[in-house]
Amino acid sequence: MIKANDPSLKSWIEVEKDSDFPIQNLPFGVFKTNEEDARVGSRIGNKVIDLNALYVLGYLENLPFKATDFKTDALNPMMKKGKAATRDLRNRLSKLFNTENDDLSSNKHHVDQVLIDVNQIEMLMPVQVGDYTDFYSSEGHATNVGTLFRDPDNALLPNWKWIPVGYHGRASSIIPSLQEIKRPKGQQKPNDDQDPVFGPCKLLDFELEMAFVTYDGKPLGENISTDEAKDYIFGMCIMNDWSARDIQKWEYVPLGPFLAKSFASSISPWIVTMDALEPFKTKGPKQDPEVLPYLAYKEDAHYDIDLEVGIIPENSEETTVCKSNYKYMYWNMSQQLAHHTVNGCNVRCGDMMASGTISGEDKSSFGSMLELTWRGSKPIKMKDGSERKFINDKDTVVMRGHCQANGVRIGFGEVVTKVLPAD
Repeated sequence: MIKANDPSLKSWIEVEKDSDFPIQNLPFGVFKTNEEDARVGSRIGNKVIDLNALYVLGYLENLPFKATDFKTDALNPMMKKGKAATRDLRNRLSKLFNTENDDLSSNKHHVDQVLIDVNQIEMLMPVQVGDYTDFYSSEGHATNVGTLFRDPDNALLPNWKWIPVGYHGRASSIIPSLQEIKRPKGQQKPNDDQDPVFGPCKLLDFELEMAFVTYDGKPLGENISTDEAKDYIFGMCIMNDWSARDIQKWEYVPLGPFLAKSFASSISPWIVTMDALEPFKTKGPKQDPEVLPYLAYKEDAHYDIDLEVGIIPENSEETTVCKSNYKYMYWNMSQQLAHHTVNGCNVRCGDMMASGTISGEDKSSFGSMLELTWRGSKPIKMKDGSERKFINDKDTVVMRGHCQANGVRIGFGEVVTKVLPAD
C-alpha cells in the first residue's frame, strides 16, 4: 500500500500537473464506449484503463478475480472479493503503469487495447447501491440550521454531540454526474395560517457532501468497531444531496425528510480508495462531551479534502459559491459506521453512506444555499449579474474535491448536474 502512495512514483502515461488522477490515485469506476458494453476501469491523467482488457491480456494473473468482475456495470463484484484483493489490484496497476516497469508499455498493441482517452467514454453509475444512509455530522451545518429554524442559543438538539445522527435515504435515486434532474414537485405550506398547496419546489438547494462505499460487513446481529471500520470501507466520492427546502419544511415532522430528499442525489463517478487517501488523514475536532466507549477511536480518522461548489446559469460563466473542507466533520466515517452497526444492523457490499452537509465556521465554507444566503435573505450575485437565493431552473451545479500534500494531488473529479424545469 505504501509503495502505491509514494510521492516519487511516476507513470509512463502523461499526467498534467494539476490532474486529479496521478498514478498515486488509481480510482475505480464503470464506463462504456460506443462500441462495447459497460466495464470496470481505473484512470491515470486523461486515460481510462480498461480492466477487462488488462484481464483478458493476462496482466492481472494471480489475483483473485475473474472476467465477470470487470466486464460488468458495477464495481460490486470486484468489491465482493474484499479489501485485500482490491488493494492487491491497485498495487498491480501501480506497478504496470510505473515508469520503472515496461511489461505493458513496451507492447504498443496491448497499450492501444487497454488505454482509452477520457473524452471517448461515458462514465456510468459506479456502484449498485443497496442501502443508503445520510448522516448529519457537520457541527457548522447543524448549528446554522438550528439557528435558522429553532433557537440560536440551543441550535444543536440534545442528542447531536452524543450520536452520529442519520436517516435511511432512497438508494434508487442516487445518480451519476452529468445526469440531469427535474425540479421536484410536492406539498408546501407557505403560510402557517393557510392550507398547504401543491406544485414545483420553489426552494431547491444543493448540499455539499462526501459519501463512502462499503465492502460486505459482518452478519446480522454483529457490529463493526471504530478500529475495524477501515477494513469495511472501500472508498469515497463527492455527493450533491439535493434538497427541496419548502417541501421538507412541511413534511419532516415527525419522521424526517421524505420527498424533499428522495428525488435525486448526484455523485462523482470515480470511487477513490481509502488506500489512496491514507496520506491525507488528519486530526478531527475535540469531541466534548467525551463520546461513549463504542464511538471512541485511536488513529486519526478525518481527511483533509478541499471542496468547492460552483453555479453555472444557462449560457453563462461559473460562479464559485462555496469553498469548504471535509476535515470540518465532527463525526468521522469510523464513528458513523460503528454507530450504524452497533445495534446489529448488517452492512452489505455497495452500501453508501453520506456525510451530511459539510460547513465550516466561515460563511464562504457553508455547504448549502440555505446557509450561504441565510434562508434567502442575502442573495448571491452571479457573474452574469443575476442573483440566487436558491437554485433556478437550467442552472448547473458543479462540485469538486481534492487532497494535496508532498507534491501529490489526489482528486475526485467533478459531479455536475443541470436542473430542468418541472413537468
